[in-house]
Formats: sequence, C-alpha cells, structure tokens
Amino acid sequence: MKIIVGLGNPGKEYAKTRHNTGFLVMDEILKKLNIELDKEKYEALYTIYKYQNEKIYFVKPMTYMNNSGKAVKALMNYYKLNVDDLLVIYDDLDLPVGKIRLRESGSCGGQNGMRSIIDLLGNQNIKRIRVGIGKDPLIPTVDYVLGKVSPSDKKEYKKALDKASEAVIYYLDNDFNKTMSIFNS
Repeated sequence: MKIIVGLGNPGKEYAKTRHNTGFLVMDEILKKLNIELDKEKYEALYTIYKYQNEKIYFVKPMTYMNNSGKAVKALMNYYKLNVDDLLVIYDDLDLPVGKIRLRESGSCGGQNGMRSIIDLLGNQNIKRIRVGIGKDPLIPTVDYVLGKVSPSDKKEYKKALDKASEAVIYYLDNDFNKTMSIFNS
C-alpha cells in the first residue's frame, strides 16, 4: 500500500497559489492516471486506486495547510497505513522555481503542512517531494506563498509540476531510492 498526499489549501481563493503546489501536482497525477478523488472523510478528499494488486491512496487534506497532519493521521489510522507507506508532496521556498527534490526523511524545513504531519505522526522518516517555488526577499513570506506564480516563472513551474507527477507515477512501480536517483534535479 501507498498513501500519496498533496498539500494545499481548499477554496477558490487559494486554487492557483504557490502554496497549493502539492494540490496542483496531485491534479497532474490524477489527470495522467485518469482517476478522480471520489471520497470525502476525515477532512480530506481522496480515492483508493488499485494498481497492480496494490492499493494506492491519493489524498488532498481539506484542513488548510497548517493542519494537514490532522487529516493524514486520521486516514492512516482508519486504513491502518504505516508511515513507511506515506509520500507527501509540497511547495518549498528554499528551492528555485522549476526544481524538485525527493528525500526519505528530514525536518519540515519551515513548511507548516509538513510540520503538522511530522508532529502528529511523531516521525520525520517520511518520504517527500519538495517542489521549488523560490522566494522574493521583498515580499513577506505569507504573501509570497499565497500569491500566484509570476508569468516569468510559469514555464519552469509547470515543468516542475509535471516532473513531480512523473516521479510519483514512476514510484508506483519502483522503490523510492531508485525514484530519487532518477528524479532529483
């Protein structure tokens, strides 16, 4: 089993913001696999996808970013999923736009959704895909992450969303170490 979680904020006002990068990657994955999130429970939208005799849970927490762990923990408890099954996708200010990084563990790096998940699961050994959104020292962090990608960055950003979605699809057939070796940029 695998549980793939894309982080973001619910609501139209957040739909195309940098902080919804995890949701946007999830949308790409769902489109490529021709599936939809068809269930709602524990403050999350999700689906259970059967892939080569394995259950894959695709999840978008609806708790707002800072409380993402609440939905993730509840679903993992309900379906008896292990932290080893978890992969989280989210935006990263410390990576340039267009870059992605896959890691098997580590701190939250200041990303509040990941912080919530780590805190509530009590474990930093969580696979993750960080998608670079860059930063602008002239714009306060909250305003920056809740802002839309600039026109000059859209092409690179879109490539990163696509590459992150391809990494997840590749991971469905391969172990995470192999996936990291191919997709880290």
